[in-house]
Amino acid sequence: MGSQEVIKIEDDFYLLRFQNDGAEMYRAERPISQGLIQFHYGIKGKAKFIFNQGNYALDLREEKSLLLYNPQKELPLNLEMAPNSWVISVVISIKKFHALFSSEAEHIPFLSAGNQDKKYYNEADISPSMAIVLNQLFHFNLHPSIKNLYYKGKAYELLSLYFNRTEDPDAEQCPFLIDEENVLKIRKAKDIIIANMAEPPGLQELADQIGLNLKKLKTGFKQIYGDSVYAFLFDYKMEFARKLLEDGTHNVNEAGLKIGYSTASHFISAFRKKFGTTPKKYLMSINVSA
Repeated sequence: MGSQEVIKIEDDFYLLRFQNDGAEMYRAERPISQGLIQFHYGIKGKAKFIFNQGNYALDLREEKSLLLYNPQKELPLNLEMAPNSWVISVVISIKKFHALFSSEAEHIPFLSAGNQDKKYYNEADISPSMAIVLNQLFHFNLHPSIKNLYYKGKAYELLSLYFNRTEDPDAEQCPFLIDEENVLKIRKAKDIIIANMAEPPGLQELADQIGLNLKKLKTGFKQIYGDSVYAFLFDYKMEFARKLLEDGTHNVNEAGLKIGYSTASHFISAFRKKFGTTPKKYLMSINVSA
């Protein structure tokens, strides 16, 4: 159930939206000309960029960004996305990129004289304000006629926020102050339910722990992670259990107990709901294919 969408902003400047809401790995390939800078943002789940016929790979983790640039050779996009993963990419030519920042070049490490002609790979955190923009690109309700204009504005906004190294969420005049604080609290909620997935707190208890009211917790979690709190946790638990079974470290009963199912039958039923097969049949299919 993976998909990709390419939105041309200008010549040599485009935005790509990758979405894998299925239970299988999704792969996307796309040629990228030499001299183009790539910004990749991991919104949720996990992804990996493959280079040199599979001899080298870079992981793109959730809430992380990658900047890739190599002036000596092409870096075609070869992306592998795990189930339930979203990625946004912005690709722009070095010439157009320089023009955007020409008067501020000295403030941007990537544009320093020592770096502009060298290959450049950099991983960084996605800031709260960037997270808001990225999730707006997956959750919007716009007339099709202005969609490209909306994407164009968001692409420029992402580039400016990426290099906003002095971002201060405590600044009084920060226009994103309330939203930024809420994003951090929602991320904390995600961490809490994952850490306590066998016995997760109730929604009101979770809201109290992160300092948000119940409505903001529900709305914010849906906006950032694309699902309700417990639907997100269900998917996470099933994926976690699947890996335990696949690794051979736990049997069916043990995997179920690990994620909070007191009876094997309830775990088997949940596993079938998520993956369309029982744990036993899933393991048999893996062993056959292996």
